[in-house]
Amino acid sequence: MNLLLTVDKNYVPYMNVMLYSLLKSNPDERVHVYILHSSLKIEDLRETEKVLSGRGSVRLIEVGEAELQGAPVSSRYPREMYYRIFASKYLPRDMDRILYLDPDIIVKGSLCELYGLDMGQYYFAAASHTGKVMTKLNELRLDLEEKAPYINSGVMLMNLELLRKNQDYSAVFQYIRERKNRLLLPDQDIISGLYGKRIYSLDPLVYNMTERMLYLRWPFERDEIMDWVWKNTVIIHYCGRNKPWKENYTGELDVYYRNTVEEMKKRGIR
Repeated sequence: MNLLLTVDKNYVPYMNVMLYSLLKSNPDERVHVYILHSSLKIEDLRETEKVLSGRGSVRLIEVGEAELQGAPVSSRYPREMYYRIFASKYLPRDMDRILYLDPDIIVKGSLCELYGLDMGQYYFAAASHTGKVMTKLNELRLDLEEKAPYINSGVMLMNLELLRKNQDYSAVFQYIRERKNRLLLPDQDIISGLYGKRIYSLDPLVYNMTERMLYLRWPFERDEIMDWVWKNTVIIHYCGRNKPWKENYTGELDVYYRNTVEEMKKRGIR
């Protein structure tokens, strides 16, 4: 299983928690981790190597400034946002697919069905967190194709083979320049806006569950929904500012993060 991450040194500890949870929940899998970055050193990944512990490998791929020559870059559009969009450009040419995961994630179930998904002519497989009203607003804001999903980019299966054949880098730069005053979450906006009809929609309750979705869908049935999450949810995503490693976390899904951290401590992994 190929995994893609884009992190800096500050997020390596949270990435390690995510990887530990993934390996625990997928005991028969070997994972090959590729990290696109601009500043990491191999010394920053000592604990990551402990987490992998013979069950996989980690490879750093530095993206230099020359790689993104001509890309619109600013405080709102940092270079790092392009790493996910152009992943097929930087990864090994013989790799046909990879699963991108944000570091603020806990994997609590098998990823085999997701990773083995028949993607056909889809570039990406990802989940949407938006309801009907926000979907309509995003259609207007980003000129989305009708019924195209607006995705959360924290979990994305990428069809690298197809992206290498068809992706037009200049079209991405042009899309940004033409809509620069309308982009709010640039990488999500760009992927949804440019590739909407080539995105396979995943079930967010299974592959991208958040606290917000939990409360919006089941505001009262606490015991029932937590039981449902335990049995059915594969990926929990702590997106936004509500992070389980912060003291002011609000919600109930942090129990999965805290349990994982405690287990890592017992094994001497920080």
